[in-house]
Formats: sequence, structure tokens, C-alpha cells
Amino acid sequence: MELNTMEPEKSESEAGADASGKSKLSGKDPHVWGNVEVGPGEGRVVQLVVSESFSGLSLPIPVFVKRSLNPGPVVFVTAAIHGDEINGTGAIRELITDPNLGLIKGTLILVPVVNITGFDRHSRYLPDRRDLNRCFPGSKKGSLASRMARIIFQEIVGRCDLGIDLHTASIRRTNFPNVRADMHDPAVSKLALAFGSELIVDGQGPDGAFRREACKTGCPTIVLEAGEVWKVEPAVVRYAIRGIRNVLSTLGMIEQPLVAPAWQMVIRKSTWVRANLGGFLQFHVTSGDLVRMGEPLATNSSLTGSSLNTLESPFDAIVLGMTTLPAISPGDPVCNLASITATELETVEASRLSVFASLEEILHDELATKIMVVPVNPENSSGHSNGNQPASDRIELE
Repeated sequence: MELNTMEPEKSESEAGADASGKSKLSGKDPHVWGNVEVGPGEGRVVQLVVSESFSGLSLPIPVFVKRSLNPGPVVFVTAAIHGDEINGTGAIRELITDPNLGLIKGTLILVPVVNITGFDRHSRYLPDRRDLNRCFPGSKKGSLASRMARIIFQEIVGRCDLGIDLHTASIRRTNFPNVRADMHDPAVSKLALAFGSELIVDGQGPDGAFRREACKTGCPTIVLEAGEVWKVEPAVVRYAIRGIRNVLSTLGMIEQPLVAPAWQMVIRKSTWVRANLGGFLQFHVTSGDLVRMGEPLATNSSLTGSSLNTLESPFDAIVLGMTTLPAISPGDPVCNLASITATELETVEASRLSVFASLEEILHDELATKIMVVPVNPENSSGHSNGNQPASDRIELE
């Protein structure tokens, strides 16, 4: 079944909650998609047409709608807004096929791939070379990306009360799992804390980003950043599913005990440490590692092994993300460091020593296999960072 979404666009004054309790954004019923109605206790796949191909064929994305027997919150979970970021696709597929995911109230809208044209080409971007995650809420008469964004925004966000958007790092990078959320918004903050991620990066997100624009319309939305592109990493999938289930449990939509993290902190500042020199890196840390100010992050060397310089941490930090490509040019990002206090660092150290085989530890060890980490050679370490160039304080864009 194809859902024709190209109805006349509502103006701002037309959009708003109606007496039936339908979406505040578009007034759309989350259980009615075109000529298909999802009945109480049902789970159905509908096809949402978001664009057309070069040959004029419709381009639909599959949407799985799971409705409980009782009314309650409507929550969306989306993945692959960047078409090459498919860890979230793997997590959503697991949820769709899980026979034990019994909703006791509310409705779950699961979208394993949002950017279907990028997904088909293993690309972050759309065919018009635009980033879909900078084009929301979209427009009726704009570019291909803007038109797709409008349909997706109205049909998905427009039916929901809350949302979770799943991402990975961009190409040639990996991220230690972290939730991105505007912690100054009480509803968003509650959602982020409920997810149960150890790290929550505070911020609204870039202009035109899906979660930022969704929050503006009154649909609190968070992002999970974890892992890397073109892969479905088992521990990342487990982590995403645990967080989604935590949120559903907090909302009373499923019966499941909350799985709380051993530690949790909100990150207000992060910095990319960049290289000043070209060369080949020997990494001394991996994603999720704790580093103290002045500790080595990587040694930049020639292809024959001669040390050129050592990059050091400019403050106490946890490694939020990093490059997976050891061959670098001047200015290339090497490590994304989340600034933490000495007390926070000691708390995490103590927690990691006391908790054995936690999912966080498993994830850390799995992500560490993606790069070669070597101990520092004292003879090659100059004790200073003549190639260490911290970027301005900012969060890596999702």
C-alpha cells in the first residue's frame, strides 16, 4: 500500500492540537495511513512515499506501526537519516521482529531507513548532494531534500509525542555511545536521562536537524550517536535497544525494569584535537577511554616510523569519538574529547573497576578493535604537543 502524502500543506495557524487529541503539528491520526488503519493490538507495515525516482517511479520508505490495546504516548524511532549510518537500522529491525515486545499502552512508529535514496547508494547524502539532516522541517516547493524533509516531518513527527533518532559517526570515524539532547528543555532532559546512556551531550543540534526542529514543534526528541558507518555492530545494537526499552518502560508502554547506567554525566563542552602535521598515526587511546590533561592521544610519525610529534589531551576528558584512519593531513580531526572534571574522571574510573562485563565495557572493548592502539614509547614522546591544535569548543554535528 502506498500512502500519498502530497496533500496541500497546512499553514502555521492551521496546525495545532484538535479535540480528538491528534498531533499538535499536523492533526494526523497515528493509526490511519492512507486507506490503511492499524487497529488496537495490531502491528502493520505501511509504505510512506517520500519522492520519485529518475524514471518517475514512487520511492516509498517502510514504516512499522505497532499499536497497543490501550491509548497512550505515540513514540517514533528513526534511523538512517544519513543513508550510510545503519547501526540504528539493525536495532530497529530487531525491535520489529521481537515477539516479546508487548506494548501495554500507546503506539510505536518504527522507521528503519529514512533516507532511502542515500541508503540505496551507501551514501550519507541525497542524490542532489544535500544533507537531509539539515533540511527539516522542509518545504513544499523547495529542493529534492527539502520536499522529502517536509513529507517525513509531517508524516512521522506530525503523528508523535516523543522521538528517538539513531545515528553513527560520519565516514572514517567512530563514536562512543552518547545521547545528544537539549538539556535545558525539561521534557527532552527527562527523555535523555530515561534512555540510560552514560554520556549525554547537551545542545540543541544544528539548524535544520531533525531532532532540533521536532523539539521546536513540541515533540521532544533525542539522538543516539554510536559506532561507525556501513556496519551493524552487535554491541551498539544491544545498547540502542536497551535505551529504547528504557524509554518505553519509563513511559509505562512496556513492563520491564529500567536498566540504569553505572554512571551518568552531562557534557557541556567538547573539542576536536587536530593535527598540525601530516603523517601516520599510532593511537594511544580509543573511544571511551579516560585521559588526563597532558596524556598522549596519538603519535604522528613518518611512514618509516620516525616520530614527528605527540598529540596530548588539553584537559581531563573522555574520548567521545575519533578518526579510524591513521593517515592524516594537517588540520585533520584526530580525537573528539568531552571535557570532564577530575572528580568525574575518578568516579568513572572507580565504576569501571567495580562493574564487571557491563554493556558499556563490552562496547568499549568492541570499539577498540577498530583501530590499533599501542603504548607510548618514552623515547619518542617529547613531553609536549608541538602538533596539538584544539579546535574551538563545539560538539560534532550529528
